[in-house]
Amino acid sequence: MPDKKGTKQVTANKKAWHDYFVEDKFEAGIELFGTEVKSIRQGQINLKDSYCTFKDGELFVRGMHISPYEKGNIFNKDPLRVRRLLMHKKEIANLFGKTKQDGYSLIPLSVYFKSSRVKLELGLCRGKKLHDKRDSIAARDAKREMDRAMKERNR
Repeated sequence: MPDKKGTKQVTANKKAWHDYFVEDKFEAGIELFGTEVKSIRQGQINLKDSYCTFKDGELFVRGMHISPYEKGNIFNKDPLRVRRLLMHKKEIANLFGKTKQDGYSLIPLSVYFKSSRVKLELGLCRGKKLHDKRDSIAARDAKREMDRAMKERNR
């Protein structure tokens, strides 16, 4: 989603693509404070171990680290606080139903600016087993070797 015109990607969760099969993608807004937005503009955000949970019909992201804004002093919030995600109720109910299926979870994939608003790309993911990870690594290495061979042949 962040590759559209008028969007600027801030960070991506590369570990999610390694650990999960991404079945579907969704866009959500994030409820943030001003100093958090300024910190995100500086690129001081980490999605590595973040995940989403449901509570009382609302969607929350946990484990997303936004470093404190250096000029924010008393207005800075806890870097690991739980943040509410902004989506329509029907979308949240739909995602809640899908995540109740076995093995599915909601994982943040990337954070980007869409015009002046901070958006979070969520992935409906199914966990990879160890042999799946090995297969994807082997496929990536094979593709890299084929690209090298084609490049060498075209010289």
